[in-house]
Amino acid sequence: MRATGGYKRVLLKLSGEALMGEDAYGINTRVLEFVATEVKAVVENGVELGLVIGAGNIFRGVAGASKGMDRTTADNMGMLATVMNSLAMQDALERAGVITRVMSAIPMQSVSEPYIRRRATRHLEKGRVVIFAAGTGNPYFTTDSAGVLRALEIDAEVVIKATRVDGVYDRDPLLFPEAVKYDELHYDEVLQKGLRVMDAAGIALAKEDNLPIMVLNMAIPGNIKRAIDGERVGTLITAKPRA
Repeated sequence: MRATGGYKRVLLKLSGEALMGEDAYGINTRVLEFVATEVKAVVENGVELGLVIGAGNIFRGVAGASKGMDRTTADNMGMLATVMNSLAMQDALERAGVITRVMSAIPMQSVSEPYIRRRATRHLEKGRVVIFAAGTGNPYFTTDSAGVLRALEIDAEVVIKATRVDGVYDRDPLLFPEAVKYDELHYDEVLQKGLRVMDAAGIALAKEDNLPIMVLNMAIPGNIKRAIDGERVGTLITAKPRA
């Protein structure tokens, strides 16, 4: 069954930190089960869904590099950490009855399929959730950039970035109660104002192909489904309308 309204093919970007829940580190199984339930509701509505998951709950390449580690080595470790998160998410989804495939940009056939664009698209057409692991397979690129790249490759209609806050603010709302939320932004505004939605490379890539990005709070039940159904949830980032 296909979705009757809203978006038909979506790339969902989850931060690794979101998988920690209230824990200080690692993967919280209750969060995994919650996300699996949210994803299942979307897939049962006929939406074709790809996922990209970060690794901040396990290891951040930039953080490792800032402490003296070689950046390439640190980023490679971060990409491997995304595979761990992807396998955990696959397990939670399949226990919820959602057929799932993990496709890794770094070949590791014992635990995942290699990323092949046409094969990924075929999985989506068959109603399987595809989790894209190991980022782009290259150091110096974040999983935000990987999410936009995979979205463009599979012809997704939108990137939904699910975070721990309910949209994009002018400053961190968790630290500054007076922070102002944006309901809508344009790519250039994000870059010019230095808003930390995602890295500049990901925003620039989305801008080039006019791929909308929606930022929302994944902890609110039903938020992801409402956004995919076409409701305005969180912050929407699009191209600036022509005068």
